[in-house]
Formats: sequence, structure tokens, C-alpha cells
Amino acid sequence: MFISRTAGALLLAVFLGSLQGCAEVKPWERGNLAREEMALDPYPALNKFRDHIFTSKEASQGGHGGSGGGCGCN
Repeated sequence: MFISRTAGALLLAVFLGSLQGCAEVKPWERGNLAREEMALDPYPALNKFRDHIFTSKEASQGGHGGSGGGCGCN
């Protein structure tokens, strides 16, 4: 069976791209990855507060689900 050069290159790129996510984490490295700073959102309360201030200052509803009139009151 003959695969065209473009399809073969695409298949090779997909295969090589899928190998990038494969990594073995050693037991002594797991402590570093479990730290609070390594989370996607390490400070959720602080980020929620900053979003509230941003939406209040902008006096618009900008994708964060909040609304405000510029004075900080909802």
C-alpha cells in the first residue's frame, strides 16, 4: 500500500507530536509538582478579587460574569 508523501509527513508529525506529552515523573519530583504554586490557578481567591475590581473599574460586563457601575458596588 502506497501512502502519499504529504499524508506520510502528516502522520509522522502527528506521531512525533504525541510523544511530547509522554514523560515519566520520578517520585522525588512529585513533591515539586504538587506545590500550590504549580496549580493552574494557585490563588483562586486573589484572582476572583482582581476580576471583581477589573469589572468594577471598567463599568462593563467583560466576560468574567460580573457587572459593576464603577463605584465598586453591584
